[in-house]
Amino acid sequence: MKEPLINIGQDGIQADYGEHETAMQAYFNTGRARALALPNRGSLEFLDNGDLHPDIQSSVDEHGFYVLKNLIGSDELGDIETDFFDILERLPTTTGSSADKQGRPALGVDCKGASLFWSRPLGDPFGGTDRAVGRHPVKMVEPQPSADSPEQTVYLILGVLQHSEALLRLYAHPDLLKLAASLNGEDFVPFNEAMFIKQPGLGASVAWHQDGVTHWDNPEWDSSIHGYTFHAQLYGCTAANAVWAVPGSHRLGKVDISDWVADNGSERLPDAVPYICDPGDVVIHNRQLVHGSFANTSPDWRVSFTLGYHRRSSVMDVQGGGVHNAPAVYDEARIRKRSRMIGYGIDARRQRFPDESPYAYAPFVESGETLKWNEDAKQAIHDYNLLDLSI
Repeated sequence: MKEPLINIGQDGIQADYGEHETAMQAYFNTGRARALALPNRGSLEFLDNGDLHPDIQSSVDEHGFYVLKNLIGSDELGDIETDFFDILERLPTTTGSSADKQGRPALGVDCKGASLFWSRPLGDPFGGTDRAVGRHPVKMVEPQPSADSPEQTVYLILGVLQHSEALLRLYAHPDLLKLAASLNGEDFVPFNEAMFIKQPGLGASVAWHQDGVTHWDNPEWDSSIHGYTFHAQLYGCTAANAVWAVPGSHRLGKVDISDWVADNGSERLPDAVPYICDPGDVVIHNRQLVHGSFANTSPDWRVSFTLGYHRRSSVMDVQGGGVHNAPAVYDEARIRKRSRMIGYGIDARRQRFPDESPYAYAPFVESGETLKWNEDAKQAIHDYNLLDLSI
């Protein structure tokens, strides 16, 4: 792997919050041990009929997440890393800039849909605010960054498939789409795709939250009604920079996170565990889990890609939650249009990996629709995430 293009300040992280940092390191160590003791990591396996292996399925049902080892091959990781470094080079120089550091039009500045999210170094931009319909009720501790840190950094990019052909191909990985079908049914639909960038000494927190907003009072509620995301890891993740989740919390319904933190006396929830991963691992993540991440005071990068999928029944004729885009009722036409990203991804992947058997997406097989990845398609997917199916 290459050296990062963006480096943290030479002063390192200031130590004037030493007591907090000591407590965090102890928490990281015990959390890592708890995570590795759980029986929810291994290779992706399916039965002959295409169902997810029952040992994996039962673990996902119980814990709400599963670490799939070595799912992304080295060639594909290399492609993704190349695109990631290109994305870093193309970011605006500041929050108000329309140009990158080479003076070119910056990535994302021409997007109407939500795209680049900025934070002050080691900050928590969502916790304790009404952003994202207030689903991050408690603010995380914000450590002091080094004196020479930038004022703001990009920590999240939405609609990322329009910025990276390698990620579009990953999105259509046949094993991941087969997994999406096993978890959500063969007529599964897209949700949202994102890149989380946790730079060493700079990466922002994501305060404790549950992703779902729409179906908590649904009479047909169950523990998977808000869907799944797959967290693909470029460099892996440690206890210090990983997503943390409370195993089993996806089965509890809507959790009062404020009470949990108040009862505990700190944001270090005692039952939470980190997603410990190596490069190329992918985490199956139930969106109803209570989860979050801490400011990255460590020397390690985390670059994660979240690829989301839903049951069709969870979104069809449903009023969207308004988190990722404007509230709307999701009808068949919108779902069909948003699902074209799967078709584009399948063909883009076929061109890059011609010896691989491409996934056959059931709704396209039924309709006979065939999508080609070409220059016209690259123009067509601009702002595709305005159609995200956010519940």
